[in-house]
Amino acid sequence: MIYILEDDASIRELVNYTLNNSGLDSVGFSRPSEFFKQLNESIPELVLLDIMLPEEDGLSVLKKLKSRPETEGIPVIMVTAKVTEYDKVVGLDGGADDYISKPFGMMELVSRVKAVLRRTKKEPAAAEEAYELGGLYVNPAKHIVRADGENVTLTIKEFNLLCLMIKKQGFVFSRDQLLYEIWGYEYDGESRTVDVHIRTLRQKLGRCGSLIETVRGAGYRMGGGAD
Repeated sequence: MIYILEDDASIRELVNYTLNNSGLDSVGFSRPSEFFKQLNESIPELVLLDIMLPEEDGLSVLKKLKSRPETEGIPVIMVTAKVTEYDKVVGLDGGADDYISKPFGMMELVSRVKAVLRRTKKEPAAAEEAYELGGLYVNPAKHIVRADGENVTLTIKEFNLLCLMIKKQGFVFSRDQLLYEIWGYEYDGESRTVDVHIRTLRQKLGRCGSLIETVRGAGYRMGGGAD
């Protein structure tokens, strides 16, 4: 899936139409807030990112993507009406994989997208880490979670929480530590956010949810049963 962050509806719809008709699944967003909301649900193969956007500019969006562990590896192509060398350098130095200036031809865009996808495609790991504990199976590389043999669908944040705790079984994480590790140091929400995500994670894991243990006055750990 390719995400298109472009506030111009006509351009966004044309790019989306062209990619879909070229065998590349895509979806468009007009505002960064919509884009980041969807990122919490699923990670795309590539992002087409305009610079001139409402709410915040594309370079700010790029910086956020590259500062978060779960999104730093997403290939990004900057799409902009700006054509100065300085803007291109800033975008590429910020982690963008390619740069295309408006106006551009649709065939050129498709070619650029396919080239970046080929260049950034990761080779399969020689050995994959997988974790098993009390009926719970987690494979971080394949994004697989099974509870008592049943596949479990999690949001990105829930999945990252689970992976963090199962990799360090027995370690007690404070709420502040979990906020830092999963949401990043710039996150200004309350620690209650952690409690809400832990609660929904437990519910989705069913019986295996009891493996996430509450340590009163301290935080949470992956253990043998909840208090």
